[in-house]
Amino acid sequence: MTTPLLPWHESLGASVIDDRGIALPASFTDSLREYHAVRAHVGLIDASFRVQLRMTGEDRVSFLQGIVSNDVKALRPGEGCAATLLTEQGRLVADLRVYALESALLLDVDARIKDKTLDTFSRFIIADDVELEDLSEQAVTLALQGPLATQVLTAAGVTLSLTKALQHGVATINDAAVHIARADDTGSDGYVLFVPWARAEQVWQTLLRVGEPFGIQPVGMTALNLLRVEAGIPWYGVDMDESRIVLEVGLEHAISFKKGCYLGQEVVERATARGHVNRKLSGLLVHGDTIPVSGDKLFQDTQEVGWITSAIASPRCGRPIALAYVRRAQCAPGTQLRIDRQGTPVIAEVATLPFTG
Repeated sequence: MTTPLLPWHESLGASVIDDRGIALPASFTDSLREYHAVRAHVGLIDASFRVQLRMTGEDRVSFLQGIVSNDVKALRPGEGCAATLLTEQGRLVADLRVYALESALLLDVDARIKDKTLDTFSRFIIADDVELEDLSEQAVTLALQGPLATQVLTAAGVTLSLTKALQHGVATINDAAVHIARADDTGSDGYVLFVPWARAEQVWQTLLRVGEPFGIQPVGMTALNLLRVEAGIPWYGVDMDESRIVLEVGLEHAISFKKGCYLGQEVVERATARGHVNRKLSGLLVHGDTIPVSGDKLFQDTQEVGWITSAIASPRCGRPIALAYVRRAQCAPGTQLRIDRQGTPVIAEVATLPFTG
C-alpha cells in the first residue's frame, strides 16, 4: 500500500520508508525541525495509514452500540467519540474513532487492521439493516497538528468552529469538499482531514502555501513518532494488539462504563470491579543515552516485570523515554526498573503519561 501523495513527497526530496506495509515519508527535511514545528507552530502530516469505513442503514446506531465499547447512541450529527472493538474475551481487535453524520456513521481506523475490522463487523451483521462501505480508495487522511493549526485552516477559508474533541464538519478547501475533525494525534492539538482522493495533492499544496506565514512544515513519520510517544499515544500493532486487554492500554476514554452490553463488556466490568488489571502501559524515563528497543525486558531485582513497546530520544525530556507494559506492583511513578539491553543493564524510572519533560 502506498500513499497517493507519494510522487509529490518524492519530488520534495522526502525520504520514504515502509512503515509496517505502507510506503510513507520518514522525513522531508530534518526530523527535529519537523518535530519543533508541530510543538511551536504547525505541521502537515500525510496520515494515509488511517482509513475510513461508512456504516449506513436503519439499524446502524443500535448495531454499533452493541458492538463497540463507547456510547455511540449518545452522539448527535457533528459529534464523535473514541471507541474500541473487542473480542468476547475483552482483547483489543481495533481502536477507532466514530463520527456521527445525519444518515451514517463514519469509522476511522488504522489501514493495517481495516480488513480485520470489516470482517469482525460483518460476522455480527445477521438480520440487521446495516451496510458497510470501504472508503480507503475514495479519501486520503491528512493531519494538521500544532498550536497554530486553527489559523492555517482559517487562512485556507475554513469557517467551521470545532471546539470539542472529535467535533467535525465539512468545509471547502481549494474547491474540494473536505471532512474535518478536531483531533489531537501529537499532544499539540490539531485536526484530521478526510480529503477526496483526486484532490489530495491540491489540498496538501494549499495548506502548505497558506500555512507558510505560520511556520508550517511537512512532517514525516519519524517526527510523528517522537510526538506521539511523548504524548503517550499508543499505536495499534506497535504498543497494542489482540493479545492485550483494553484496560491495560489506558484507553478508558474510549469506554462507556454506563452503557448496556457490548462485545467484551463482561471482561471489562470484571476488571473494573476488581479495581485493577495485572499490568498497564506506562511511561519510562531512561537514565543515560542508551535507547531501548521494542521487546526489551524490564526487571526489578531478578523479577521480570514488563517489556518495552516503543522508545525514542525525546527532545522534550532531553533523554531516552519509552512506553512499556509494567506489572501493577511496579507501575507507580518513580519506581526504578532495569532494562535488559543485550546483556547491558540500563536503569529506567516509571513516569506519568504524557511525558512533560
